[in-house]
Amino acid sequence: MRIHSGRRHPLHARACGGLAALALALALALALAGCGTTTATTGAFKGPEHAAAQAIANLQTQATASEQGKICQQDLSAALVSRLGGKSGCEAAIKSQLEEIDNLEVQVQSVKLGSSGSTATAAVRSIERGKTREQKLTLVKERGSWRLSGIV
Repeated sequence: MRIHSGRRHPLHARACGGLAALALALALALALAGCGTTTATTGAFKGPEHAAAQAIANLQTQATASEQGKICQQDLSAALVSRLGGKSGCEAAIKSQLEEIDNLEVQVQSVKLGSSGSTATAAVRSIERGKTREQKLTLVKERGSWRLSGIV
């Protein structure tokens, strides 16, 4: 995954003090969201698993439309937005990431709910420049919807 054209990414400076994993989660989510027209596949899932997979598809749709405000408000967990500097810091980080992302295809391979039903882990496969990448995203249910909270 190319995050920032061979240079150190601007979020790296903010990643000190425990933010590295969260910044990486944001970068991964946006890279997986891609800027192409391919959408994440969610049809194989039912019930809460489908809703969690749909959250990833929604992120992709909003990233494609460059809707930073909606991404920060609707697709990322409150804790992740807070750690990125609140609403304005999150929107700036999203904008920066969207400017650097190549087109990718995304497929949600599996979704596993946590025992409480308020967390989930999604195995996601993407293809970038002919190379398959697999990652696991964590999601949390907040205010009635699934939101990206990090990577495993």
